Amino acid sequence: MNEEQRKIIIRETFDKVSCDYDSNPLRFFSKSAKHMVSILSLNGDENVLDVATGTGNAALAIAECIPQGFVTGIDFSAGMLKQAREKAELRSIENVTFIETDMQAMDFTTDPFDVAVCAFGIFFVENMETQLSYIAKMVKPGGKIAICNFGEDYFNPLRSLMMTRLNTYDVQFPPQTWKRIAHESGCKELFEKAGIQSVRTESKNMGYFLSDENDWWKIIWNAGFRRLVSQLELSDLERFTSDHMQEIAALSTKDGIWLDIDVLYTTGFVPMP
Repeated sequence: MNEEQRKIIIRETFDKVSCDYDSNPLRFFSKSAKHMVSILSLNGDENVLDVATGTGNAALAIAECIPQGFVTGIDFSAGMLKQAREKAELRSIENVTFIETDMQAMDFTTDPFDVAVCAFGIFFVENMETQLSYIAKMVKPGGKIAICNFGEDYFNPLRSLMMTRLNTYDVQFPPQTWKRIAHESGCKELFEKAGIQSVRTESKNMGYFLSDENDWWKIIWNAGFRRLVSQLELSDLERFTSDHMQEIAALSTKDGIWLDIDVLYTTGFVPMP
């Protein structure tokens, strides 16, 4: 599978899941976006770029904190952007715009930003160093870059149980590029190779209890994992779902099923000339 074919699959997946991407079991996206705002130390008048904005969680959280500023969110999924625009309208947030474009082809170099962020998006590109360096070109010298991504044990043991069971079927797994930055040293190395300075990384757990195994299924079906389970034939999908839900239900406690979500936040600055 070449890069263009991979892009098409990713775009189609997120178009399909867009309507339920902001469902309650996936609330860590909005929760983590609020923490992203807290590490940016914004003044309130910045011009901010949100790369791979999805349904606009980071863009909207930032826009609400910069009343004299403006946020531009970009994504190549029309379905996700439709949700982002509807959320902005519902919350009466006017200092934000959403543009449908590929993060590998965006061009804002004539009017660079003060800050650029990318939440859970950089690992969708195989050459992350080139992509991050490209994002940095959209930012003024001295401007800030921030990303967030999953730690290596995110969603475990639920995710590991799912992957182990999927391995018993004829499922093709995409390149595990996310693992390269699933720890602090990998994040720092990524930023340094992209030419970004004064790099800082912190880990924060965004976990919470799911009500039951059905909440876990909603996470599988309404986010990126859907492109894995969608490869299964209907009979295999039914068998996988039944077997996997039983093993997830066995993890239930009086509080529910714990969803462990270790998130890494990395920030740095574009060098001055």
